[in-house]
Amino acid sequence: MGESRSGPPQLRSGRALAHTPGASGSGSPHRSDGRSPQTPRGARHTDPVGRPRTSPPVRGRPTIFSGRRAALLLLGAPALLFALITWQVLTHGPLARADERLSDSLVHRGDATQFLADLGNVTVAVPVLAVVAAYAAWRARATGGDHWWRRPAAAALLMAAVPLWVVPLKELIARSGPAIMGPGTGFYPSGHTATASMAYGGAVLLLLPRLRGALARRALVVLALVVNLGVGFGLVRQGYHWPFDVVASWCVCALLLSTPWLRVGRPAG
Repeated sequence: MGESRSGPPQLRSGRALAHTPGASGSGSPHRSDGRSPQTPRGARHTDPVGRPRTSPPVRGRPTIFSGRRAALLLLGAPALLFALITWQVLTHGPLARADERLSDSLVHRGDATQFLADLGNVTVAVPVLAVVAAYAAWRARATGGDHWWRRPAAAALLMAAVPLWVVPLKELIARSGPAIMGPGTGFYPSGHTATASMAYGGAVLLLLPRLRGALARRALVVLALVVNLGVGFGLVRQGYHWPFDVVASWCVCALLLSTPWLRVGRPAG
């Protein structure tokens, strides 16, 4: 009591902090003993009238920026690529001519790639999606999830809608096929590729929330990608389609599979 202290005032339990300029804890960058601050608080900037202002903590880039960039990659890139390919096919531009030369060098019937091409048949791909959709609906209903029917129904509707956009594009663009297919048009885009992409891609999106481990989820995604790549290669290898026919269908299916109705949820508990 009555002692003189040369150091800064110490905090005592049960006493409120003073919110006056120069007091410790007041938010001022200056210490009460006049010495320069030793913490980052002293590096704060001031507002136009000279008062210190508090900056919120920075934890990297805002989440909204990452979300927009992801949306651009998922939606913008396939849309732009599809527009570019379609323009080249319609005008028979240099990329379309290069596409045909590449196809001519790849066509070779008589090997095992016919099996890969057959995976894009409706009789193979659609039953796979139907079984997975039924399982996903049963599991969601058994666990008491709200709107258990929504995601399986969305996958089924997207699958059923494939002819609604494939057939008009085939008629509108009227691209002829590889020489091995003989005369005729309607090869762009590839209906078999679209069927495989929507069936196997939709099945994966329905199964992902039911898998617990990250390794299993990645393995399922990789498997679907490999199967769809195999279907596309088989179609080109057997001479049923040009490479651009396959890539164009992949672009459209990527857009459709990005719909919020098929948004992947958390793994089942």
